[in-house]
Amino acid sequence: MDIKEIREMSASELEKAVKEQKEALFNLRFQHSVNQLDNPMKIVETRKTIARMLTVLREKQISENV
Repeated sequence: MDIKEIREMSASELEKAVKEQKEALFNLRFQHSVNQLDNPMKIVETRKTIARMLTVLREKQISENV
């Protein structure tokens, strides 16, 4: 997911997307543990996407409080 798409999301959409990405990360880790994951870099990409979403969510929270 591109940072432009993430910045266009509302706070509630971001929270929902973070939850979905965390579930996807769990599934990827499970697949990796049983050697069914074709591309282990998907785990890294998912973690970075979650971090980007949380960063943008925090920026939105800070801007609302100022």
